[in-house]
Amino acid sequence: METMEIHRGRLIDHIQLVVDDLAAARRFYEAVFKVLDIPLGGSADDYFWADELFVSTPGSEAALGKTTGRHHLAFQAKDEATVEAFYKAALAAGGKDNGAPGKRKYHPGYYAAFVLDPAGNNIEAVYHGPAKRSAPSVKFEFEM
Repeated sequence: METMEIHRGRLIDHIQLVVDDLAAARRFYEAVFKVLDIPLGGSADDYFWADELFVSTPGSEAALGKTTGRHHLAFQAKDEATVEAFYKAALAAGGKDNGAPGKRKYHPGYYAAFVLDPAGNNIEAVYHGPAKRSAPSVKFEFEM
């Protein structure tokens, strides 16, 4: 008998932002990713990516020649101090204030900061408070 663990997919497979100034976007995202401990996955002259976020120029093959509209992306932070560091790093890297670090009324323990990236996207870092116990993984057993 063999045990196989099924990992269900995430709601979002990937997100692409198409920006006019890739250098400014890269400076901004590299600064906030460093604070959030997210490594840059790769890059070329017309794009870069990290985890499920892909940022490119309008001339990139996948962009179809158009920039994307304004989006709201929220990155998870490990604690309130990381949210504050995200905010400072984002502002220092060309972001604009869109909501200083602090508690929000969305649910108890919601601590977040909001910054507009160089392309005008609303970028958030959020800490949801201490982790609660999660449901166990789904395991299936089958005979081969």
